[in-house]
Amino acid sequence: MAGAHTPGRGHRHGASPAPEAGVPPAGRGHDRRLVAWCLAALLVTGSALGSVNLLIDGALREGASRPVYVGTLCVGVLLALALAVRQRVGERATVALVLVGDVSYVVLAWATTDPLRYAPPLMLLSTCFVAAWFLGARGLAVHMTAVLVACAFVLCDSYPSLGALVVPVLASAGMLDVVTFGVFVLRRRVQRLLASTQELSSTDPLTGLANRRSLVDQSPRVWRQARRDGQRVAALVLDLDHFKQLNDDFGHAVGDEVLRGVSCALAASVRPPDVLARTGGEELVVLGLVSDPDEARRLAERLRRAVAGTGAGQDWRVTASIGVALAHPADGEDPVDALWRLVDRADAAMYAAKDGGRDQVQVAGGDVLPLPRATDGGRRRPDPAAGGTA
Repeated sequence: MAGAHTPGRGHRHGASPAPEAGVPPAGRGHDRRLVAWCLAALLVTGSALGSVNLLIDGALREGASRPVYVGTLCVGVLLALALAVRQRVGERATVALVLVGDVSYVVLAWATTDPLRYAPPLMLLSTCFVAAWFLGARGLAVHMTAVLVACAFVLCDSYPSLGALVVPVLASAGMLDVVTFGVFVLRRRVQRLLASTQELSSTDPLTGLANRRSLVDQSPRVWRQARRDGQRVAALVLDLDHFKQLNDDFGHAVGDEVLRGVSCALAASVRPPDVLARTGGEELVVLGLVSDPDEARRLAERLRRAVAGTGAGQDWRVTASIGVALAHPADGEDPVDALWRLVDRADAAMYAAKDGGRDQVQVAGGDVLPLPRATDGGRRRPDPAAGGTA
């Protein structure tokens, strides 16, 4: 379960750091399957194109070259089948497969009578594409070096002197490496833009907390973990008391400051695995796993005290009414639907806490937890009788 965002930093407690660009985005199952299928398709395509030389008279050297050539093509097909069966591949395996492709090209070129005609360096384009799109920076550097060595080895017999060899090797390897590096840079930029877009789409811009969409995205994971661990899912709905009145008295800039301060306090008070989200206005939701109602009550009380402490030293004071609801996840239920049913129950309990006097916790189906009234300590406090929706 992803943890809460630390306000202003766009980071969640318990979330993995942004991965170095490798198998995109490095470690997710569906992406590893995509890489496996792409590699398998390229291996089959390369082997099919390479087999054309078997049909051309004089394309292969006499002797053992033909069995070596056929064997290399078969290795490519077998690797493709293995990838298709396994349906996943990590970055190290991808680096190894790219290097196998580079070596296979050298072997195939050696088996031909004229590499410039039957095995030109352009055949490395498929491995260059794989390296540019699926490898990290270190793996890419290894591949680019291998391309230079492969071009030099393949073309060395086609030119009479070292001086004559340098230009075509640098031209071929340079073109392939420049294209490879260019695609790699573009891919990294696209990945950063996608990561930034995803972060913006799942983060509340004012507080830095998770937003409603992120809360929904986390619900399947929460429900799976609850079923696996035999725990209950707890939803805590927090609504700031008299927040409209505070906005009216002090202005929306202060209201925004209050929301950010409350978010910081809550982010420091929730447990690392909990999901803390702002779902709209002055309402926040905490989603987490508990073993029993008492644990949920203790968490709610800790959050209530954290909110009450955010106005220290200010002209304003803020409190929160908290509703708590618990559920036992059932097999086969839709986690998103179950999430909103649970939040609705917690929301109703939150309104019951407001009706009971505010600044307190109400557990759905349980008793109100009355809390001692804090004194104003000489600070100005909005008058509840003055109105407001909260």
